[in-house]
Amino acid sequence: MGKNQHVVKTGSGWSVKGAGNQKATKTTSTQKQAIQVAREIAKNQKSEVVIHGRDGKIRDKDSYGNDPNPPRDKKY
Repeated sequence: MGKNQHVVKTGSGWSVKGAGNQKATKTTSTQKQAIQVAREIAKNQKSEVVIHGRDGKIRDKDSYGNDPNPPRDKKY
């Protein structure tokens, strides 16, 4: 399983950072674009996307790993 991908607000845009990384993997102008990038990385690495709001608090999570007991996703 790879590193969880965090979508965080940075300066004038949104960044995708692997868990524990100081440098951003990718920076985009919108949160939506950053989430799409993070999802692709998480799918390849079988990890999670952790979406932070403007205030830095976790807003949402999506798992793309091999969870033997996945929760029933109510969003989709």
